Amino acid sequence: MPKTPERCQEIREETRKKILHDAMLYFARNGFAGTRISDLANYIGIGQGTLYIYFKSKEDLFKEIFAVCNNDKDIKDLKLLSRLPISARNKIHKLSKTVIEKLEQDENYAAKVTLTTQVLFEKNEFMSEDTTYQSEIYQYTAKIIEQGQKEKSVVVGSSMKLADFYWSVVYLYALKKLFTTKYETITVDDLERVLLKDDNKK
Repeated sequence: MPKTPERCQEIREETRKKILHDAMLYFARNGFAGTRISDLANYIGIGQGTLYIYFKSKEDLFKEIFAVCNNDKDIKDLKLLSRLPISARNKIHKLSKTVIEKLEQDENYAAKVTLTTQVLFEKNEFMSEDTTYQSEIYQYTAKIIEQGQKEKSVVVGSSMKLADFYWSVVYLYALKKLFTTKYETITVDDLERVLLKDDNKK
């Protein structure tokens, strides 16, 4: 019995979602330069020709994955957190707790962190020279840091550089999540220590 047009459309949508999901993990582990379409298609479990039906090139696929990573709920939540009428210390605690929980429980989150950070530090045709500090993740984190510096709870220094340092630590443990089976993850206290003064941690 032939498939209905509706079922065919469902299959196309399911295949596209699978490609995006699996490719995100593969790019996160191997980087853009280290990914060949033939290897990627084999990893996903589809033919190379099938992949090209949905995405015209590796660049096209990568751009869409990066767009998904930078327009998802995580950024919206961080934006909301930065605007809450609570202390920066509490904001940093909430952020760190959420990040640690997601790193421990969600491989997709680790892949998003890894992929986003890789792109921020790569200079390629997709990004301008100063993409690191254009990232919304860094910008909203920097706003929280600046609030904390005014409240004397956060260490002194460039808010953007401190945001960079904070997310670099998260990136390190996201890599461990993706590449190793056994590792000692950081705690909320460990991550908070990157930004908070010792006398304000308790």
